[in-house]
Amino acid sequence: MEMFHVKPRWLFLKITCDDGTVGWGEPVVEGRAQTVETAVKEIARYLIGQDPRDIEKHWQIIYRGNFYRNGPILTSALSGVEQALWDILGKHLNVPVWRLLGGKVRDRIRMYGWLSLEPTGDYIDLYAKSINENVEGFTAYKTCPIPPMQMIEQPDVLHAIRDNITLLRDKVDKKIDVALDFHGRCTPAMSRRLIHMIEDVDIMFIEEPVLPGDVAALKQLSSSTSIPIATGERLFTRWQFNDLIEQQAVAIIQPDISHCGGIFEARKIASMAEARNIAVAPHCPLGPIALAASLQFASCTPNFLCQEHLTLGHDYLKAPFQVKEGYVDVPYLPGLGIEVDEEKVRAGIFPGDWSTPQFRLKDGSFAEW
Repeated sequence: MEMFHVKPRWLFLKITCDDGTVGWGEPVVEGRAQTVETAVKEIARYLIGQDPRDIEKHWQIIYRGNFYRNGPILTSALSGVEQALWDILGKHLNVPVWRLLGGKVRDRIRMYGWLSLEPTGDYIDLYAKSINENVEGFTAYKTCPIPPMQMIEQPDVLHAIRDNITLLRDKVDKKIDVALDFHGRCTPAMSRRLIHMIEDVDIMFIEEPVLPGDVAALKQLSSSTSIPIATGERLFTRWQFNDLIEQQAVAIIQPDISHCGGIFEARKIASMAEARNIAVAPHCPLGPIALAASLQFASCTPNFLCQEHLTLGHDYLKAPFQVKEGYVDVPYLPGLGIEVDEEKVRAGIFPGDWSTPQFRLKDGSFAEW
């Protein structure tokens, strides 16, 4: 087992079998890649010498075999290992992973674009122009309109946020969906006020209106608005998703295939959500291996909605994914459906010391990123 810290903030895992078959995975927590690397090394002590095809057995032993389990580090390490094992099994059988999970339910996968900067009045025209003229033909975009927020924010800040959201939506082609990521920066009270202020704006969904895990607040918000509420990128395994789904607290769940426990665990979570008519839009602001795993999941998941992405793989894949009219075709190559360019991977190695940005309020106190 070999790991590579690569720019800008990713960790790639390469597992090589005795017969030379190679599987790739992406076990990473943004800002904690070095810690996850250590967790993967601990998993390797068990995994080396095992039959890689017994994926569910290995998952159960790795996850349940220690008294302390779950959490972002251990579950993300397990997720990347699990991805690599599916890649190996698919290559061994010469089929894509989705074929092993019941077969595909669609022919192409809807992608959405991401605007990384917060839209403000001075840049709305530029943002709208970028969205309307996107060459990939994306039919949906997401952006974060929320600055660092106080627990109870001043009216002028809330009105400025509302005005920016309204202006952006007015200037973007009505054929293109606009989703908002609150990034867990708002208290339930402030999120409720903001959502009420933009209730008449045509928004695709609002992501993480409050910090993850506050099921009661999410359910209350969902009940008070017609805008679909989404969350889940910071939840791990079906057990953490259970209350959220059972209480129908959101309209959309967003498991991350590199955090939630891997491809098969995400399918289990999605099946739970399907029984409650909840859609799935996987989180993936990560590298091309995580995206490849997400696309395998999307190919075979009936209640899949759309796929987030940060890269199509031009940096580290020999054949990057191609977006046409806002969609990527279901991949047919064996395993995860990708060929990693190891030369580029080795050229992209860096210390792996990316850190989460630190926000401060006007009084110098900490604010949620």
